[in-house]
Amino acid sequence: MATPAQARVDLAAVRSNVARLRELAGGTELLGAVKADAYGHGLLPTAQAVLQGGAAMLGTAVISEALALRDGGVTAPILTWLITPDEPLDEALTRDIELSASDVRLLDEIAEAARRTGRTAKTHLEADTGMSRGGAPATDWPGLLDRAMKLQAEGAIEITGIWSHFACADIPGHPSIRRQLEAYESALKLAEQAGAAGSHVIRHISNSAAIVTLPEARYDMVRAGIGMYGLSPIPELGDFGLRQAMTLVARAALVKRVAEGSGVSYGHLHVCDRETTIAVVPLGYADGVLRHATDRAEVLAGGRRRRVTGRVCMDQFMIDMGDDKLSAGDEVVLFGPGDQGEPTAQEWADTLGTITHEIVTRIGSRVPRVHEQRSTE
Repeated sequence: MATPAQARVDLAAVRSNVARLRELAGGTELLGAVKADAYGHGLLPTAQAVLQGGAAMLGTAVISEALALRDGGVTAPILTWLITPDEPLDEALTRDIELSASDVRLLDEIAEAARRTGRTAKTHLEADTGMSRGGAPATDWPGLLDRAMKLQAEGAIEITGIWSHFACADIPGHPSIRRQLEAYESALKLAEQAGAAGSHVIRHISNSAAIVTLPEARYDMVRAGIGMYGLSPIPELGDFGLRQAMTLVARAALVKRVAEGSGVSYGHLHVCDRETTIAVVPLGYADGVLRHATDRAEVLAGGRRRRVTGRVCMDQFMIDMGDDKLSAGDEVVLFGPGDQGEPTAQEWADTLGTITHEIVTRIGSRVPRVHEQRSTE
């Protein structure tokens, strides 16, 4: 390890997690969401592992992510769903990226790009079934279908998917889940009546949480996100046989003795009640270590867990080693799968009042991702 810190990503764990999610989904085809740099795990190597694990398709939030996958040699189908006006739709179509549309405006933009490029745009229509985020609301859905069918007749687009997204699938039994399924069924029925839901059209609504709890929501494809990275979509129900892929480590930059009464870091929120050893760890909030980890989160150092001591800084934080030994260059583990007693990403999330998605996606770009093959498959 020649860098101050590394995010080590176990690609074997990613492959195994994808296979496990497919098993939990009863063998239903799976789209692997690799948006946000594959949830912070490194886009291209992780996407390749996702495909090796059995994913039939990849998903990205934005077009630039999909183009980066194509630049990296990925030939598998890719769906992109968060599209603002005047994006590079021509390039997306010429590079065979499937696009999602939630309104007539975007459908028309996609159709214009199709006419310019001479390509038929593979298009997924998104219905808003109750999340009030992406998707056409029920009042607009018939108009979206009507416009899509006209553009399909023209040859500008091909409707290849009809989809939606759960708001509360990670809260089993939440009443919105049933309401959303009913709304999705209604949207599908209208699509069938309009001729927009042929046998080749992929129906998909399930995220990782729905994969493990809602077999009735599998349809033609499920979409896995957080679960592929070994982080439970519903922590209170266990890990579902998934293994955390990321281990975040750093090397101690400085280790020194400080006197009793010494204040540590900005604001002197922590004052040493004895002479002690303080170690400086070269990761901070610029690297994704949340500032409110101050005096709360734990790391593994010198064979034991230590609490973050004093205020987390932009580039570093401190830990109190007491009288235990640690040397500059020794490894400190912020989180990992827990094999050596280190905290997990779930523990960090629980301690900081957030979700694992935020813990792993916040890790900044100056922390290199080191891709390894460690798990037994």
